[in-house]
Amino acid sequence: MVIRNIEHSNTSNKTGWKHDWVSIEEISVNLQLAVICSEDQLFLTHHGFDIKAIEKAYESNKKGKSLKGASTISQQTAKNVFLWPKRSWLRKGLETYFTFMIELIWSKERIMEVYLNSIEMGPGIYGVEAGSQYWFKKSASNLTKPEAAAIAAILPNPLRYKANPATPYIEGRKSWIIAQMRYFGPLNYPKRDDE
Repeated sequence: MVIRNIEHSNTSNKTGWKHDWVSIEEISVNLQLAVICSEDQLFLTHHGFDIKAIEKAYESNKKGKSLKGASTISQQTAKNVFLWPKRSWLRKGLETYFTFMIELIWSKERIMEVYLNSIEMGPGIYGVEAGSQYWFKKSASNLTKPEAAAIAAILPNPLRYKANPATPYIEGRKSWIIAQMRYFGPLNYPKRDDE
């Protein structure tokens, strides 16, 4: 948030920032599921890294196609909370270390809570509560499936896309996410051995 605010202070696009932390119990299950279905469908079962997605991205990038990422929700959380946004080998190495640590120490529920409270959801809008208020004028706890899917649909680039009103492209992504939510079924976080 601080880095993004400094970036904007050097331009005419000064936004400040809005951020309200809420507990996982105050975040609609619809949004939690929509984010898993759009960002990282193996989130509940992997240990921080999706090896197949990493291999796929590596092959695609090696062929000279546009750069593809393979970051899991855990990796994105590590980057957003502990590191800086610019890509580098050093940052990627540190991201790997922090991802390993949060997967070791935090539950999947805690990772999701921190992720949803730290991601950018619009210009100067951080976290699910501020995002819900900004896009739909309601609390994160009351998001419907279509609203949750709209927010999840813009996460690859929340400065470029709008959750409401949605463009035809975002409407298409939203429909795909809602279909994935139906296939995924109910959200059940795994219990940790120490719980």
